[in-house]
Amino acid sequence: MTRRGIILAGGKGTRLAPLTLATTKCLLPIYDKPMIYYSISTLMLAGIENILIITTPEDSKAFQNLLGDGSNWGINLSFEIQPKPEGIAQALIIGETFVDGNPSCLILGDNLFYGDGLEEKLSSASQSENNNLFSYKVHDPERFGICEIDMNKKVISLEEKPLKPKSDLAVTGLYFYDQDASEIAKSIQPSDRGELEITDVNIEYMKLNKLFSETLDQDFMWIDAGTNKSFLDASNFVFTTEKEQGIKVACPEEIAFRKGLISKEKLEELSHKISKSDYGKYLINLLK
Repeated sequence: MTRRGIILAGGKGTRLAPLTLATTKCLLPIYDKPMIYYSISTLMLAGIENILIITTPEDSKAFQNLLGDGSNWGINLSFEIQPKPEGIAQALIIGETFVDGNPSCLILGDNLFYGDGLEEKLSSASQSENNNLFSYKVHDPERFGICEIDMNKKVISLEEKPLKPKSDLAVTGLYFYDQDASEIAKSIQPSDRGELEITDVNIEYMKLNKLFSETLDQDFMWIDAGTNKSFLDASNFVFTTEKEQGIKVACPEEIAFRKGLISKEKLEELSHKISKSDYGKYLINLLK
């Protein structure tokens, strides 16, 4: 079975208003590229080539205009609508037909991951038969959903913003599930705020002793770019990293080229279309 990717890029982005009054946050720029590029790049690094992007009804056309069908990057992109923002777990239900009985990977469209060795961790999780969430070590765990794991990386407890955290591992917006995820999502009940919570899906897997955690330490970067501060932090991080290292963070064209998904000729074609931008010049330099 081939793992399918789902990106939840819906919601209203109310924490970023007024920036999001006219467009979705996932189309806003994180430094030099649209936010959606970062989640797509994460899935591509995991070796996932079939990706469903779930958007609001009013933003779907803009995403399709930006991304097309994915063929420019050697992948397949599909699109579905989230009529109302009724929880992260709803993405697993909306994506049930797309997943078609295969294992899946769900990522939130405003999450940015970076670090040496990230591709290896993503590939390992994608190829594993385990259900894996990605956790990140934080210094203020009371602000996050927190998971506790045993010596075998099995998740043994999950708490939302606990007053007395049992660990410092924050649950990020990246989840690798088996073929049962859609059914489990359909079995849970809406929370008090009327949403299908992804935590409840994870708890069901945990009860079955089937939930594990891939932990990212401080050698990695994880940013949930859903607030004004974290949105700016993400742009500043990408700017600094690209300036100091001379590379691009989350460049789908480069990932596709290095993985053999597109040819040198295709990369040259893509680079010349945007050759006046620094991004385009970077792609041209890859050809050298």
